[in-house]
Amino acid sequence: MTSVLISVLSPLDDFHRRHGRPLPAFEVVAPEAMPEPDRSLLVHDRDMTRTLERHHGDTIHLRVLSRFHEGDLYGRESILQLDGTGRPVEFGAIRIHLDLFPEGSRRLILEEHRPLGGILNDSGIRYTSRPTAFLRIQSGPFLEQQFGIQGQCVLYGRQNALRDAEGRVLAEIIEILPPGRG
Repeated sequence: MTSVLISVLSPLDDFHRRHGRPLPAFEVVAPEAMPEPDRSLLVHDRDMTRTLERHHGDTIHLRVLSRFHEGDLYGRESILQLDGTGRPVEFGAIRIHLDLFPEGSRRLILEEHRPLGGILNDSGIRYTSRPTAFLRIQSGPFLEQQFGIQGQCVLYGRQNALRDAEGRVLAEIIEILPPGRG
């Protein structure tokens, strides 16, 4: 029997490999080791779209950085930004299994305007959000550029899986918060 090792940075590692970027230094951390407000924003089983919209008091849209679309597998790296100010509130790397979505939801996903959580919530698709790892990450040049920060800093994030009512994986996600979320 062959075992498959899934990276704790999946699907972020796939995008870095595709673009020839080095992965940021990181470590897996216990939820209680994360400072607030990161812990409250990451340690839960709700979707990040609603959580971030509630925390910031604004709706969120996508700024897509890169994408791939291979058959029924679609992935993108994106920044979630507040509609009112454009301020980045999350970097995400996501791999979505399009064959598990109805046509209308697939179309909305591929339009790249709204985060997946918002599409799922509005469409009434039943799903669960299950974080699989919590991360402390050194920002590095790529994330510093995306968040508009100067110099290295510590960021926090999570690896997450969204599953449908039958337990099938709809999407795998790495969600990383910018510094200064308070």
